[in-house]
Amino acid sequence: MILVRIICLVIGYCFGLIETGVIYGKLAGVDLRKHGSGNSGTTNALRVMGFKAGLVVFLGDFLKSFIPCLICRMIFKNQYPDTYLLYVLYVGFGAVLGHIFPCYLGFKGGKGIATIGGTVVGLLQPLMIIILLVLFVGMIAITKYMSVGSISLMVEFVIVYIIFGINGLLCFDMSVPASKAAFIESVVIAVLFASLAIFKHKANIIRLMNHEENKFRFKKQEGV
Repeated sequence: MILVRIICLVIGYCFGLIETGVIYGKLAGVDLRKHGSGNSGTTNALRVMGFKAGLVVFLGDFLKSFIPCLICRMIFKNQYPDTYLLYVLYVGFGAVLGHIFPCYLGFKGGKGIATIGGTVVGLLQPLMIIILLVLFVGMIAITKYMSVGSISLMVEFVIVYIIFGINGLLCFDMSVPASKAAFIESVVIAVLFASLAIFKHKANIIRLMNHEENKFRFKKQEGV
C-alpha cells in the first residue's frame, strides 16, 4: 500500500499547485507576493485587496484540498472501511505541500491554513468541524490576531483528532492491529500538518513576541 500513499501524495500535490492568490492577483493586476506580507494566501489577499479577494482566495485554496479528499474518500471508503481516512489525509497533506511549496514558484507559496481546512472538512466529521470552527473563530475574536487563530487551530486539530480516534469517532477500529497502526500513522500525518503550518508562521510568532504583529482587519490597504 506504499504505492497508494505515494499516489495520494502526488495527486494532492498537483491540486495544491493551483495558487489561487497568485492567479486572482494577476487577473486584478496585483502581485500579492510583492505587497503586504508577501504571502499569496487568504490573509494577505484580504489585507491587500479586500474582502472579495480574500473570500475568493480562501475558497480556491480550500477547495483544492477538499475536492480531492472527497474523491479519495469515495474511492477508498468501501474498499478500506477501517483505514480510508489515512489516505484522505495523505491526499490533503500532498495538497498542502503543493500550496506551500509550489515547484513553479520557486517553492514559495502560502501558509496552508485554508488548504488544511479543506482537508479537515474533507474528513466529513461534522462534530470535529464545528468544534474546530468555534475554537478558531473564538481565538481570533479574543486576540484579534489571525496568526494566533491559525496557529491555535493546528494544535487543536491534532488534539481533537486524537481524541476522536481513541474514542471510536473516526473510521479506525482500535481492536484491529492493522487499523490501529493506520490510526497511529494518520496521527503522524496530522502532526506533520500542524508542524509545517506553525513553521510557516515563524515570522508571525516573532512579531507577536515583539508586539509588532498586525491585528486582523477587513480594511483594504490604500494605494493597491
